[in-house]
Amino acid sequence: MVMDDIASINIVKDTSFALLLEAQRRGYEVFYLGEKDLYLEGHHAGGVMRPLRVMEDPTGWFELGEPVRHLFGDDDLVLMRADPPVDPDYLHATYLLEQAESAGARVVNRPRALRDFNEKLAIARFPDLIPATLVSASHAQLRRFIADHRQAVLKPLDGMGGRGIFLARHDDPNLNSMFEALTGGEQRPAMVQEFLPAISEGDKRILVIGGKPVDYVLARIPGGEDFRGNLARGGRGEGRPLSATDRAMAEALGPVLLENGIYLAGLDAIGDRLTEINVTSPTCMRELDAQFGLNLAGLLFDAIDP
Repeated sequence: MVMDDIASINIVKDTSFALLLEAQRRGYEVFYLGEKDLYLEGHHAGGVMRPLRVMEDPTGWFELGEPVRHLFGDDDLVLMRADPPVDPDYLHATYLLEQAESAGARVVNRPRALRDFNEKLAIARFPDLIPATLVSASHAQLRRFIADHRQAVLKPLDGMGGRGIFLARHDDPNLNSMFEALTGGEQRPAMVQEFLPAISEGDKRILVIGGKPVDYVLARIPGGEDFRGNLARGGRGEGRPLSATDRAMAEALGPVLLENGIYLAGLDAIGDRLTEINVTSPTCMRELDAQFGLNLAGLLFDAIDP
């Protein structure tokens, strides 16, 4: 498991922890490392990693052994679960993991897909499913879009957890400040999408595992005065059965995701519109498991290693 600091996770909600528990239940030898622990020696990719044991105990949920050096090969399953941003360090890790793949290791999700499927931009592959959207570094273009739609949502292309997202109205006196924060003074593009009133009913997380939708979604409903439904921003998670519309959306994307080696994806949908495709470290498994008595990590391992 390539992931961020295991000491700082919330095991009640952490999907990576659910995957570690399942791997341990299935008898895998489990090892833990971060992006910085990957290395390339000649054409062989490896990692400096530590044996890991995990426990369902909020007072002490992991034990680590002494570091070992290991070259990846046929007997290895590597779960890449480092969080965004997809910055140079993350991209370098995907190149190293691609070499691990070349040596026979199974890497989930596929390193090339982690580069190709930007979590904001990948929705452009499915134009019939998305809201009105513009990606541009131009303040004039962003302003025109917001004026046309009267109200819109501005977001960075490399964020997660609702960070850096703004609700923008056409007459907001702070528009220039928002544009400057997101584009760095027109040096990088940002995304703006029409505001979807259906957000009041929840920003839905639809999990697609092995190309197939999970039968339940987690609707993340905005809390308090924040328009964002992200759980990290105070949203409330409410499990619901997958609707016919949500299922049709997930089934349209499933074969494309699987063809590209994406075994676990989290689609974000508001109403009947697709807003993001999360492939780096999709979450919400543990919430759905708890609400509906599921074992979604088990479904993923069944798909990866039937």
